[in-house]
Parts: sequence; structure tokens; C-alpha cells
Amino acid sequence: MRTQYCGEVNASHVDQIVTLCGWNHRRRDHGGVIFIDLRDRQGLAQVVCDPDRPEMFKIAESVRNEYVLRVTGKVRRRPAGTENSNLASGEIEILCHELEVLNAAVTPPFQLDEENLSENVRLTHRVLDLRRPQMQKNLMLRYKVAMAFRRFLDEKGFIDIETPMLTKSTPEGARDYLVPSRVHPGQFFALPQSPQLFKQLLMVAGFDRYYQITKCFRDEDLRADRQPEFTQVDIETSFLTEEQITALMEEMIRSVFKTALAVELPNPFPRMRYAEAMARFGSDKPDLRVTLELTEVTDAVADVAFKVFSGPATSGGRVAALRVPGGSSLTRGEIDGYTEFVKIYGAKGLAYIKVNDVSKLNEEGLQSPIVKNLHAASLKAIVERTGAQSGDLIFFGADKTKVVNDALGALRIKLGHEKGYINGNAWEPLWVVDFPMFEYDEENKRWAACHHPFTSPKDGHEELMATDPGKCLAKAYDLALNGWEMGGGSVRIHSASVQEKVFQALGIGAAEQQSKFGFLLDALKYGAPPHGGLAFGLDRIVTMMAGAESIRDVIAFPKTQRAQCLLTDAPSGVDEKQLRELHIRLRQRVETQVEVGKA
Repeated sequence: MRTQYCGEVNASHVDQIVTLCGWNHRRRDHGGVIFIDLRDRQGLAQVVCDPDRPEMFKIAESVRNEYVLRVTGKVRRRPAGTENSNLASGEIEILCHELEVLNAAVTPPFQLDEENLSENVRLTHRVLDLRRPQMQKNLMLRYKVAMAFRRFLDEKGFIDIETPMLTKSTPEGARDYLVPSRVHPGQFFALPQSPQLFKQLLMVAGFDRYYQITKCFRDEDLRADRQPEFTQVDIETSFLTEEQITALMEEMIRSVFKTALAVELPNPFPRMRYAEAMARFGSDKPDLRVTLELTEVTDAVADVAFKVFSGPATSGGRVAALRVPGGSSLTRGEIDGYTEFVKIYGAKGLAYIKVNDVSKLNEEGLQSPIVKNLHAASLKAIVERTGAQSGDLIFFGADKTKVVNDALGALRIKLGHEKGYINGNAWEPLWVVDFPMFEYDEENKRWAACHHPFTSPKDGHEELMATDPGKCLAKAYDLALNGWEMGGGSVRIHSASVQEKVFQALGIGAAEQQSKFGFLLDALKYGAPPHGGLAFGLDRIVTMMAGAESIRDVIAFPKTQRAQCLLTDAPSGVDEKQLRELHIRLRQRVETQVEVGKA
């Protein structure tokens, strides 16, 4: 029906007859000459409808927004001075010979070039939203990125193997999405949070290089960079060390960015231990574009009169400082705003010191209500360690270590981008390595796996799992980029005895091990190779590349932050017959209302 896409017509086609199909993006009547901007996924082409062809012109007069059109005409250069450098077809226009309306359209609920549309409107009318040029560009980029992953992995000998979508519910990780079984009443499948167990089984089966671009599901509270269903580039390989795996994956990410964006990422990526990342940035995925850093001052304030500092410092918490160069110019209103911001992360407040004169480490040179409660040695240590100069401001976090890291880590990012404390680099990748094997779950009073329970401990750390789990490090690694976690993984446990020790440290007894993971433990006994891998979040990577505000802008049909699809109105109720077939009865809460005056 067409000879090429609208966005592909250019000056090389001048004097040629072309046939284009697409949607009327905009129609303009200029005193007898009608201009139609015809749009398809590749872009726009300007069509000129001249009244010299009455039948065609009459059709042009009837065209409205989003009509589906077929145009045949001659390509010619636009008159001098009317070119549009923003369009690939901006040098030319098509003089229309034939115009056919393939389908009419009702008036759309919004114009496709309308700005400041609410997300609810966009998601309710997602089909129209996807016609917008930016959304078309985003999804084309997503395709390009996925193909770049596939080509690289194919060249390196990886094979694409599908794993089940209906699988077994297992403990650890996020909450599962459950699927009731009709033929096995009272039993449930779970949608996979990742193909973790199956890809390990594939390594035991001898497929030493596996990958899959696959859907994963987690029933958890959502935010801008999360969805209940998301896409992973899932990778596993055998007979490679931790360093070899990360080197290969680093090569892949550089290749993907070069192919999709023509961007050259640094070579090699820097590496940083988890403990250092948390100490300096309060985050295991630090944005290295931001030049601000946290400074440890816990020991320097352990004996001060200010209990807000000395309390956490002497009870296992953390006191950290964040120096803001030139920050003494911040107004009280701005400081109050940042104080409210850190409360989101559990901080009770935000202490600060304005350094007016660094040569006077007292209330004369340091402006803050807390200075009088800090002795001279403490003030001297704070100023020296932070490297503060006259005109700077120092923020403080004092609380449980996690609260301080979360609050000051987030404040660091906010200040850096709002006030320009950035190094000017567009992309800052970082490998974060040597993660803790376990973290203590205060709520349930037990140890939990930091990554997942199939992560291998560092060599020589195996016995720590029983004696001191908090000091046990893992062969785990995350790749961060600009403050986002691009992907993460680990070397896996290939020994059944080591896997059982991990389960013991996690409080998973023998009966539960066999019930939940028996198929894996049994497989590990049949000559499992050393193996490891990782998974990259495709949605997040494309979001960063596209400069989008949310991963919902790079997913064709996403869910809202309440895990709803506004387009299809899912989730929704089902009829009683379906429930009976699944042997499910809904529990309904009956509330009795007592009218005023009646008891």
C-alpha cells in the first residue's frame, strides 16, 4: 500500500512519485492550499493538497485529526526559507495527486503534541498515547537495545532458553503472584520473580551459556522505577570466575550503549567495595556524577554533650557529615525544606553548621544552634575530616546506620542535581562488589540473604556463616549507572553441602529445604559446575537511555503505582462460575452501620 515510511522521504527522492500511509497529525488550511502533516512510526512528512485537483481537494477538506490516510504524490523541495531542520523530511514536501481516507476517527481526548498531560489520562488512552512521537521513539529504542543484547550474547556463544512462567512458590525475596490450579484444588502456581533456580539447573544440565529476555513478577509496593511485571536480560554461565563474568558483562554493556546510543562508556568500569560505597555515598548504587560525599564522624562526637550525636555514636549507630561547598548561602527556608525531605527516609531532623570563618572553630566562626554543645576537639575533627572552608555548610545525619545512609544518601543526590554539584560526565558506571552475604532482619529477628540464598560466600568465609554471619561476604556484584542499579548477580553455590549451610544460617530447616528447594539440592549432587551470572533490568536501562522520568514511559502497556492497568481495567472481578471451577470462595467483610439515634 506504500512505497516507504513518511519519515524516510528526503531530498534524495525529489521528483519521484511516492505513496505514503499514516495518520493525519495536523491539517492546516492556508487560503486555498491545504497542508497535511502525515505521521507514521518513522516521523512526519508534509503533504500539499492543491485545489487544482478538485476531487482530491474535497477529500482533504474533510480530513480531521487522526484520520488514517493514503497519499500518492510527487516529492519536491520546499520553497526556500520554509525548510524544517527538526524533521528528517524537512527539506521536502509531497504534492498530493491522490488522497484516500482509509479510516475516519472520532475526536481524540487530547492532542498528541499536548504537553502536561496527566499520567492517568495517558494510561487510560494508552493506544493514543503510544502514537505520540516520544513514545514511538522510546519503544523503538527499547527494541534496538534488546537486539543489541541479543546480538552480543549470540556472538559470545550464549543460547536463548525459555523457562516456565508457572512455577513453585518459594520463600525469600518479594511476595509472589499466585495462580490457583483448577485440576489440583487448593494448590497454587507462582509467577516467577526471576528464572534463578531454572537457570542454575540449566548449568547443571550442561548448557554452559544461557540467556533469556524474560518477564518477571513481584507483588510489592511500587514506585517510579518498579512494575509488578518487568523485563530482565537474564544471563548465566559456567566455568568463569567472578572477575571473568563481570569483565564479559562490562564488555556487553559498552557494546549495547555504543550500538543503541553511539555512546562510548569508560573502559574499564571502576570497582568499589560495598562497604566503601555505603561509607562515602550512603548507597550501594551511588551516582558518581554528584561530587558530594559523606564523611564519618561517629567517633569524633561520641563524648559530646549533644545527645542527638552522642546517643547513636555510642549505641551502634552512625553520625555522618555532608559538606556542601559554598552552602552557607542556603536560606533558612531551603534548609527547612531539606529537613522535611530527609524525614521521608526516617530521619528525625537535619542538624547543620554554617562555616562562616574556618579559622574560628567556635560560635564566632561557626553558625549553628548545636555548636555550643560540641567541644573544641570534636569541631576540629569535623572541619578537618570534611575539608570544610569558609562559606561552606555541613549537614549531619545521626541515627541508626541505615537511616543515616538512606537520608544523607538521598540528600546528597538532591543537593547535587539541584545546586549543580556534578562533574559534568553524562554516564558514570560502577561495579559494586563484596556485598555482605546476610543482613539482619530486625522485625523477624533472623538473618536474611542480601541477594538470594543461592549466592556463594567469598573463599574462606564459609565458616563465618555459622559463627558470625554479619561478617560473611559474598561473591556478589551489582552494576550501577548514574544512581540506578542496572543489574546484579553473583557466583552461585555449586556444592550441596555449602548450600545447606546457607539455608541453616537463614533458619530454613531440613524439611523446608527439601519441600521448597529439593529439586535444586538434588541436582547439585550430580556434578554441578562452578557457575554464576546476573540479570539486567531492561526497563531501567532503556529509561536511562531515553531520559524518561519513569519506566512506564518505555513499557508499551504498564501498570500504575497501584498495580492497575487503566486501559483494560485490570485487575477486575470474575464470575462465580470461574471461582467455583478454581475451588475458591471469596471472604467478604460485612460491616454493620448503626444509624444515629438507634442502638
